[in-house]
Amino acid sequence: MSRFWSKTVQQLTPYTPGEQLQIADLIKLNTNENPYGPSPKAIAAMQNICNDTLRLYPPPDSGALKETIAKIYGLKHDQVFVGNGSDEVLAHIFLGLFKQEAPLLFPDISYSFYPVYADLYEINTIRVPLNEQLQIQIDDYISCPINGGIIFPNPNAPTGQGIPLGEIERLLKSNRNSVVVIDEAYVDFGAQSSVSLIHQYDNLLVTHSLSKSRSLAGLRVGYALGHPQLIEGLERVKNSFNSYPLDRLAQAGAQAAISDQVHLKNTSQKVIDSRNKLISELEALGFKTLPSLANFVFTSHPKLTGQEIYQGLREQKILVRHFNAPRIDQYVRVTIGTERECADLLRALKQLL
Repeated sequence: MSRFWSKTVQQLTPYTPGEQLQIADLIKLNTNENPYGPSPKAIAAMQNICNDTLRLYPPPDSGALKETIAKIYGLKHDQVFVGNGSDEVLAHIFLGLFKQEAPLLFPDISYSFYPVYADLYEINTIRVPLNEQLQIQIDDYISCPINGGIIFPNPNAPTGQGIPLGEIERLLKSNRNSVVVIDEAYVDFGAQSSVSLIHQYDNLLVTHSLSKSRSLAGLRVGYALGHPQLIEGLERVKNSFNSYPLDRLAQAGAQAAISDQVHLKNTSQKVIDSRNKLISELEALGFKTLPSLANFVFTSHPKLTGQEIYQGLREQKILVRHFNAPRIDQYVRVTIGTERECADLLRALKQLL
């Protein structure tokens, strides 16, 4: 611990991302990246912007990108916020929209950046336990009417299980006095989006990422959709932090990727098909896999611990994610790869068994 650290830094427990090993012939199934490349239109758009205009600052409000996003979802320009990856968007949400005088609610097993942001901004929290089936129960949130905000992913991570749209609307109807954030990083792989509810509920904010279904994890673009007053709050935070979060390449590439709905649907369906096939094949090997609406599965085996599965696969140059945490330490999270990568994974698992 450095004597120059602030009190805030001394108390932080930073987020730990998935391993990023630089090893030849590595099969990387640990960080939920898309196995298929981004839209060719996105690549072309970024290539076209590589010219003398890079000497200029990018548009600070990413206006053209916001217009494109708004058009796709049937919203207006002032209902869209963009940031440097959905993690930055979430960081601004924690600082700008969650009330300090009441606790923030989120699942006890969920995206592990939530408690990191809460600690960073000194937000009191209540971690709402998943049920025995590792599902989010909306009644558990409705029973806490006094809160400073609610946030959870749909589908949840790392479990992959989704929540029906009707259940989310039931929560919104009962929780009118604080912001409800639905983190839809994986929604394009089979879950129901809450974007359609934005016009009815001024306290609903939905976040999306281009890192998963749009295959642009290396570009770092995320966005939020909601009532103009929520978006204005995020803009105030952003313009007090970094006026230019998205460079010219990111804005051009993101705009083209979001416009290419055909590529999105085709690649997402390929992932869905591979996921469903992998679940069946894992079941044949004796694995217990939770129902998934994401581009990953959460699975365990009665004969092996989660650590043994993780380590055994790692020794065969296959990376999956293991969380050494209560209730889920027997599971591993496996990103859906290409058909060949899934076949290699199954061969490796058979060797372990």
